[in-house]
Amino acid sequence: MKIFGREPVVVTNTLAAVLGLIVSLGVTSLTAEMAGAIVGVATAILGAIAAAMTRPIAPQAFTTVVAAGAVLVATFGYEVSQETVGAINTVVLAVLTLLTRVQVTPSKPDAPAGV
Repeated sequence: MKIFGREPVVVTNTLAAVLGLIVSLGVTSLTAEMAGAIVGVATAILGAIAAAMTRPIAPQAFTTVVAAGAVLVATFGYEVSQETVGAINTVVLAVLTLLTRVQVTPSKPDAPAGV
């Protein structure tokens, strides 16, 4: 996967560097915590994109995006309850189930458990 012809890690590191410079110069009202949260969410989103392109899909990558988003929202002053984060994660997992069900095949009835 490439973003602007570059690896995602390079894009994330560049974003972190640019935000760090902006915060240190005081160009905006962004704080170091806000910049860190933005980089964290960008990293989680890139991880989710990579997970979506990998088979089998890893649901944990998508629930991580929800958790990172909650941290970002809280950093900007809006508290998100654990119940809300849990409810959003439930919806994300349900949507993933709908999207990935065609890629899952039931095992044979005589197959050993855990294989």
